Amino acid sequence: MKRKAYDGVYNRYIKRGIDFCLALIGLVIAAIPMAIVAIAIKAESKGPVIFKQDRIGYKGKVYKMYKFRSMCVGAEKGGVYSDNKDSRVTKVGKFIRATSIDELPQLLNVLKGDMTFVGPRPEMIKNVKEYTEELPEFEYRLRMKAGLTGYAQIRGKYNTTPKDKLIMDMMYIEQ
Repeated sequence: MKRKAYDGVYNRYIKRGIDFCLALIGLVIAAIPMAIVAIAIKAESKGPVIFKQDRIGYKGKVYKMYKFRSMCVGAEKGGVYSDNKDSRVTKVGKFIRATSIDELPQLLNVLKGDMTFVGPRPEMIKNVKEYTEELPEFEYRLRMKAGLTGYAQIRGKYNTTPKDKLIMDMMYIEQ
């Protein structure tokens, strides 16, 4: 079997170095806006500023993914999927979701090496199991680190089916 670019020197060293440097620069540039968001979240509701959730990444490794908390505390108990009409989303949450500011703490995941800038979007553990039962090829996405953004998002397809997401991710992985 032919080795893919994600298995070689590029992914291990060069891409990792670029990710590390860009994440560090991004965190420095975003430090003040992130502090403002943190203060706004704390002022609006009690609870943690950062939402942490287990996700499955490269080679099936489970890691904690970080996001700014955009919902009331304990909201994930009422179901995991949400949109802006969801009453569990806070006022600050609506803004940070609409502007994707809620994703900025994932720069820490990139800095730590759990994620990369572009790759298959990280999935919740239960979704990977569910989608893999439906589409066994879905597990193929775990051959790369999860990305802060995915090929589907780059192409403007935010709300898509697991099958379409898989197709987009496979297109990116195979490049």
